[in-house]
Amino acid sequence: MKISLCCFYFFMLCLVNAGAQEKFDAFSDKFVKDYNALNLPQLELSYVSGLEHIGSPESIQKQVAFFTWAQTSLLNYKADKLTQAQKLDYNLITYETGLNLERLALEQEWVKHRPDKIPAGGIITIPNGKAWYAYLLKRWVSAKVTPDEIYKFGLTEVARVQRHIELVRQQTGLPDDVFYKHLNDAVFFESDPKVVQESFEHTKAIIYTNLPRLFNDAEPNPLKIKAGESKQLAQTPGYYDNNTFYYNLFDKPYNKRQYDWLFIHEAVPGHHYQASVESKTKTSAVQQLFYYMGFAEGWGAYTEELGKQLGVYQTPYDELGKWEWDIVRSVRVPLDVGLNYYGWTDEQALAFWKKNIRNQDDIALREIARMRRWPAQVVTYKYGALQILQWKEELQKKQGNEFNIRDFHSRVLDHGSLPLFLVKENVFR
Repeated sequence: MKISLCCFYFFMLCLVNAGAQEKFDAFSDKFVKDYNALNLPQLELSYVSGLEHIGSPESIQKQVAFFTWAQTSLLNYKADKLTQAQKLDYNLITYETGLNLERLALEQEWVKHRPDKIPAGGIITIPNGKAWYAYLLKRWVSAKVTPDEIYKFGLTEVARVQRHIELVRQQTGLPDDVFYKHLNDAVFFESDPKVVQESFEHTKAIIYTNLPRLFNDAEPNPLKIKAGESKQLAQTPGYYDNNTFYYNLFDKPYNKRQYDWLFIHEAVPGHHYQASVESKTKTSAVQQLFYYMGFAEGWGAYTEELGKQLGVYQTPYDELGKWEWDIVRSVRVPLDVGLNYYGWTDEQALAFWKKNIRNQDDIALREIARMRRWPAQVVTYKYGALQILQWKEELQKKQGNEFNIRDFHSRVLDHGSLPLFLVKENVFR
């Protein structure tokens, strides 16, 4: 009798859970349909463009009604009663609903006091600018962070990367001033386009040979390597788009110290590899609504740390290339908060840059102007990369000799694009 009662209760519990799961599927289907109907603009790099695309009060109220409905509807479900796939959708909808309601509260205030012309001197110059920056910071890095936390984080990263650069200098045996002067020698620059192409192909061959050491999927989608043709992107050393890695070689010699880290970041195992894995991953209709730059750029920056294990960074100067660009990324983190939240002048920002970066004054003003135009975007690289690095270190300590780097990378990538807190859940599950 007791056994029969237990079976009965278990059967009834299964029915209840099945009913809840079926209702959640109907809710998530409606969420996807109604979300798509809103035709929300994508997150803009330029804060000015983002503000220009804010709709009418009626459009904003329509969005508020939708996300309020979603927030209320979520109360009808308990995550522990859902399947693993449904739980992921539940968490995504919860996260996006809260973040969008925060955005809409800012937009409601904006349309009440919309200026005739949007100030272009930085987001801190607009009405409620500090609140806008705090929101954009959370949106870009896909994490619940504050400007003060990110500023302190940036300072620790500046110090960490400076230590790595000093270690490289010590390996060369050169005194400080001689070392930095030597970095501008002609031996480090290449003008022949054919040699530059061959050098990237050589880096690719080495990395592909060593990929199975670190990754379960050692056969990414086919990749092309080409010289970039877009003058608009000429200020960057290279970029990735549609299964093609582009390096920018225009009117000046190419820095050889960029061969290894740039290929890793933009191609394999960086953005191209991540896109390749994602193309083989089945994701829900809810997940397909969103893309998270904090994860994408964080992954690209994280993979640069794997250079030696992948067989490149064969000289101290090869490795230095990674740290030379990483010190720029690191300094930009506190600079971004300083400019867009603390109200730093360009002069204060330039002084901070020169205090922390050697040999790269030529790009300082360009980067400062970029951060004023595109608040919070530059934080994505460092914040995402350090989250992944910290997860790896934590698992290595916990698992000891049982830690498997290939499985770790699969846990990070195999669920598609997600906000960082959900990637972390997959890593530690």
